[in-house]
Amino acid sequence: MSIYMDVHSISGGVSLDDVAKAHQADLDTQGEFGVTYQRYWVDEAHGKIFCLVEAPSAEAAAAVHRKAHGLVADEIFEVSEGS
Repeated sequence: MSIYMDVHSISGGVSLDDVAKAHQADLDTQGEFGVTYQRYWVDEAHGKIFCLVEAPSAEAAAAVHRKAHGLVADEIFEVSEGS
């Protein structure tokens, strides 16, 4: 499986609480798509959300967001872990 980082841009900012709820919806949905959402980071003031996900494809990762809450990422990148 590959690892992806997706980026969401929410105009007007975003609350950490709302992102936590969306992430929980992802966790509740991810099994249907063979995806594992691992972590997320939030810049509330700038409306940026970054999600780290293990998935068979970028499309599968996006499908989880689409079904769970409709907030599909603006960009998604396949990444490799470094130290």
